[in-house]
Amino acid sequence: MKTLTVKLPDPVFAEIAATAKARKVSKSEIVRERLSQGTRASNSLWDRMEDLVIDRDTLPKDLSANKEHLKNYGKSRTDR
Repeated sequence: MKTLTVKLPDPVFAEIAATAKARKVSKSEIVRERLSQGTRASNSLWDRMEDLVIDRDTLPKDLSANKEHLKNYGKSRTDR
């Protein structure tokens, strides 16, 4: 494993140190976890927006094929 030295602002260092102490792991472990989370989260647009959109499991499976879902498509809500 390679070593990298960085300078951090005091509040960031204090947060990392407090988390490491509370979890009883090294500060390096906390930094490695956070770095790996950052790279995983930016892999796709879906990963970055997942918390902003409807959960995929709640959508009907046959939305494009079932004509019942399209019954009132294009009508305003007051026309129904």
